[in-house]
Amino acid sequence: MIVLIPAYEPGRRLVELVRDLRSADPGLGVLVVDDGSGAGYADVFRRAGVAGADVLTHDRNRGKGAALKTGFAHLEGAGEAVVCADCDGQHAVADILRVAGAVGQRTGAAPADTGRGGLEIVLGGRAFSGQVPLRSRLGNSVTRSLFRAVTGTAIRDTQTGLRGYPAGLLPWLLGIPGERFEYEFNVLLAAPGAGIALHEVEIATIYLEGNTSSHFRPVADSVRIYAQLLRFAASSFGAFLLDAALLFGFSALSAPLVVAVVGARVISSVVNFTVNRTLVFRGSTAPVRVAATKYFALAAALLAVNYALIQALTWLGIGIVMAKVVTEAAIWLGSYVVQHRYIFTGRTPGATARDRGRGAVASLH
Repeated sequence: MIVLIPAYEPGRRLVELVRDLRSADPGLGVLVVDDGSGAGYADVFRRAGVAGADVLTHDRNRGKGAALKTGFAHLEGAGEAVVCADCDGQHAVADILRVAGAVGQRTGAAPADTGRGGLEIVLGGRAFSGQVPLRSRLGNSVTRSLFRAVTGTAIRDTQTGLRGYPAGLLPWLLGIPGERFEYEFNVLLAAPGAGIALHEVEIATIYLEGNTSSHFRPVADSVRIYAQLLRFAASSFGAFLLDAALLFGFSALSAPLVVAVVGARVISSVVNFTVNRTLVFRGSTAPVRVAATKYFALAAALLAVNYALIQALTWLGIGIVMAKVVTEAAIWLGSYVVQHRYIFTGRTPGATARDRGRGAVASLH
């Protein structure tokens, strides 16, 4: 078992964590990835090495996701399970060891219990009790609700950095997109579709000094975390504008409502499918024919719902513009969930992502 610790501009707690882990379990390997902290932090990493850690160094700051991938690439051939922990003292040694133990136990469970081939991600889930910074409590609440809506899987803590991975998952992890904080959320999003189960063990909720040591940027990193959903929203809005323009155009030509609705939806759906496949769900490896068949089956179902709702709303005296807006808003999230879970699936690791992880290392000392 190896503990992987990505670190950017760490303090003394990194050295303490390495020392305490090695003291608690001398057989435990510890790998620290310095994510381009610079010369001012060289002594911290030197002392971490003296305490018993191997240290890999990025020549520049690349982000937490990139640091994790560097560690995964380095460990890929070792045949060891990996537990990822943060460097700032927010994960107690006892909790790290608890997750490590759970990875060993769960990896040996029957595949029917743990997902594809018995491979499972173990999450150290916090209860968020006691003094929790508002941005952390709010952020987890939002991502937890979004994650459940999109994947159908309920977990307590989507933002935990304490995670355990069996050795067999390392190649898959190298293929997940993302270089910064969004990477860990992307892993969770991709797991259910890949048949990988998620198992939580409760850990302590620790926020030291109001979490001031965190390098998370609320705006920029939140945009990265929700990037796929934002791209889907932009794609959907563009398709909505095209669909609406076509609908109003056909209506202005005195076409029957059913012709206007169907004609507009067929054209906008072709455009939307192309955009979603190439830009929104760009990690998908589902064959075009299979994805297109599923997509247009969904489009046909949504078309029926769309027509029925517009018909009902206009019958109630609501104008066609407002009826269109209300209808599209009602079916938007459902469309995203179905496309994410069942249409643009099959994400697999690629050689390019794996090579990026290996090539990111500047030194080992």
